[in-house]
Amino acid sequence: MPDLPDALTTNSYKLAALAARLTPSVVAAGLAVPFGAGANFWSPERREMIERHLRRVDPTLRGLRLNRASQRAFDYYARYWIESFRLPTMSKRTVDRGFTAPNYPAIVEALEDGNGAILALPHLGGWEWAGRWIADQGHEITVVVEHLDPPELFEWFVDLRSKLGMNVVPLGPKAGSAVINALRNNHIVCLLSDRDIGQSGPEVEFFGETTTLPGGAATISLRTGAPIFPTAVYFSDRVEAHSAWVRDPLRPERQSKRLRDDVARVTQELAEELEILIRRAPSQWHLFQPNWPSDPGYSTLGENVPN
Repeated sequence: MPDLPDALTTNSYKLAALAARLTPSVVAAGLAVPFGAGANFWSPERREMIERHLRRVDPTLRGLRLNRASQRAFDYYARYWIESFRLPTMSKRTVDRGFTAPNYPAIVEALEDGNGAILALPHLGGWEWAGRWIADQGHEITVVVEHLDPPELFEWFVDLRSKLGMNVVPLGPKAGSAVINALRNNHIVCLLSDRDIGQSGPEVEFFGETTTLPGGAATISLRTGAPIFPTAVYFSDRVEAHSAWVRDPLRPERQSKRLRDDVARVTQELAEELEILIRRAPSQWHLFQPNWPSDPGYSTLGENVPN
């Protein structure tokens, strides 16, 4: 049995999901702002971190403009959770009506080669909505997710995404082989690519500062021939509406004797694509954790990552 704090953590998410599903969509959407304001007030460390990231994206942000941008980040993050909780009970028609992806046919065309396709995304907007929409189109979709504590909470989130039609792969030593198998079966694989939890990826210049980003998308693409589509899913102004921007694919080829050199080169190219996607809507970027060596707490980021 989990101890009491763990049980409360898991049960709080379950209760929040139940409340979101029982609330009419317009009312649920209206809760994002007060929830976001509360999270902003009670999370000064997260507020400081998102402000650091926002200034990286737009160095001109200061004072009231910065305060408003950081508050919107909390509001959008609250909206992300509310909509994610509601998704499993939504009809296919409702999901489709709330989603536009003009360049999605390019992904479908890539699947004709039989090597699958990699969607490299930042932690931005409502990516869960896109996953549900892709599954509704009849395409197999595999997502890699990081572990959460307690384990009961992680299993609940795995079940949530499975109900959306996604094949869930936990981040860890077996993730690489699972993703390669998924691509061999012509799946669309989604990889969140703007945060290197284990700090073991290649060094890149990202928003004018050196850090590491995950090398998984580049490594797997070079090994399988699957194209990488830099992609972001943005919240629209309408309730429960989103738009996806799919960039032209990266089709990496070996150019160096060492695979790691090619991985570093392609990851840098991907970092530049992610910058373009994030700059389009910085306040929708849900990155409240340290992500650069100069960020407070960065040095301990990878300590609890499973081996």
